[in-house]
Amino acid sequence: MDSIEEFRYLVLAAQREGARALTAALKPHDLTPSQAEAIAVLRDAKSPLTVREIGQRLVCEGGSPSRLMSTLASKGLVESTAGTADRRTTVLSLTSAGLVAAQIVSQIEQNLYQGLNYILDDAQVAAAMPVLRTLVAQLPAGQALQRRISDMTAANRA
Repeated sequence: MDSIEEFRYLVLAAQREGARALTAALKPHDLTPSQAEAIAVLRDAKSPLTVREIGQRLVCEGGSPSRLMSTLASKGLVESTAGTADRRTTVLSLTSAGLVAAQIVSQIEQNLYQGLNYILDDAQVAAAMPVLRTLVAQLPAGQALQRRISDMTAANRA
């Protein structure tokens, strides 16, 4: 196996193991990784978002997250309201139950990050970041991640 092929499989293996751990942690809370990510997107946004805006920030799936958001609404975690700037636009936000779910998602994320910090030191993470950023920079998932980072940066400044 040449090095680029091994690299591909290492990225795939890391992603799959991370997804398995996340799925297992979310299962007792009746959430999937995609649902948790959508909740996190709304949690990290400084204001309600349209379905399209949520879709632009999801790494877990491409396209429109309409079905995903409908599922979260049916669980009572998300509510839709008319947009303030344009009443024809529907925006989504977390309900009070959604805010509780967001806290649970945050705790699960922190637990996963602690596990990664146990395995990897700061220097290893810092060395891997430029490679992974280059790998996904021009891809839809990489662009979605960049939008999320921008949202979180703006929210932290506010």
